[in-house]
Amino acid sequence: MVTVAAASYHLQLDRAGPWLYQNSERRHQLDVLPAGACVTVRSKTFLVVAFALAVTGCVGRKTHDLLNTTTVTVPASDIAATHEIFVATTRKKATKDPRQVFDGDRSPTTSFASVEVTVPKIHQVGAIERVRGSANSNPAKDFTATEVEFYEGDPQFAKAVGADIAMRGDRALVFVHGFNNGFDDGIYRLTQIAHDTKYPGTPVLFSWASSGKTTGYIYDKESANAARDDLEETLRMLAKTKAKSIDIIAHSMGTWVTMEALRQLAITGDRDLGDKLGYVILASPDIDVDVFKKQMIRYGKPDKPFAILLSGDDRALRLSSLISGDKPRVGDYGDAADLASYGVSVVDLSKTKGGDRLNHAKFADNPFLVQLLGDRLRAPAGLASDEVNPAQPIDNLGQGIGKAVGSVAEIVITTPFKVLTIATGG
Repeated sequence: MVTVAAASYHLQLDRAGPWLYQNSERRHQLDVLPAGACVTVRSKTFLVVAFALAVTGCVGRKTHDLLNTTTVTVPASDIAATHEIFVATTRKKATKDPRQVFDGDRSPTTSFASVEVTVPKIHQVGAIERVRGSANSNPAKDFTATEVEFYEGDPQFAKAVGADIAMRGDRALVFVHGFNNGFDDGIYRLTQIAHDTKYPGTPVLFSWASSGKTTGYIYDKESANAARDDLEETLRMLAKTKAKSIDIIAHSMGTWVTMEALRQLAITGDRDLGDKLGYVILASPDIDVDVFKKQMIRYGKPDKPFAILLSGDDRALRLSSLISGDKPRVGDYGDAADLASYGVSVVDLSKTKGGDRLNHAKFADNPFLVQLLGDRLRAPAGLASDEVNPAQPIDNLGQGIGKAVGSVAEIVITTPFKVLTIATGG
């Protein structure tokens, strides 16, 4: 971030990428500028915020190809596992580039599919090993989507996902991705989460129509709004299966879609999906704090474990806050006790390391934290009132791997009843 105080300055940008400008009148301009571009500043205060394309996290890729153009065969010994990811999406099918399967355009109806993904034996916990650009994935080195099946309407999908839920242990994990994610990003992130957490159930991706572009924040926000009813109906569909527990993990702008769907369920008197709602985990929520409070007032104090994972060093949310009029976002809010007063547990990850410079996806790309998440998810959710010591799983896991990982120093958990500080080594 560069602050310039002057009547007129000439600046030369040192890197390519999307640049957000904010002048003293709080008007914003977002452009993709090349390295070396010259900018003339004629205002008293001018902020330049670089959002580098090379940084990962919620930042996507220039291409969003999911499928290979040709089959790449490797020995079975090179594959760690194959995961079937069920999909409900508000995206349109990709016609210009079928390798994307679904693109960033909005569909008026929900589409359903399933994708088989292999994980390479060389996979490291917290990472998503991916080929760069539009080259073919090598299953021995990369996460690779090998097969896609489309379902014709709700009944066919409900039958397929219901059978899988019954086979895997009567649990489902719904993942709602965030801003600037292509369809491929959501598929591979959920595969990584399911694999690294050893989740004992059926993974279901709810993929709303993000443009997959760093310059698409406003478009993505409107797409998130448009997807609320679709997520609500998807959750109701899953509740009609033999699932005993439906867990939800939402990330970034996906937490907005999730909170709106939960709010709508509460309005209809079915906020816990007929007592089938399990864990609700909101990671790095890109929601205005005041709006979140109103959502929670309508939803009511949760009966099931409801956690917010936030981090004061989340650079992606700093940009979101700037775009939104310098209003704090839930994911980097500094008053955990205020949030906890609405009946949620707040996990402050500020002193943990992220897998990239944005610090926006620590829950999944920090090896310690993703294993901690798995330790939690593998135990069925009880009532929130039964959460006597939510820090116990952290203690148990931290004693075993905290010092070995060396990437977590301290986690602070604020509940409606107490504040716990857990030292984990590193």
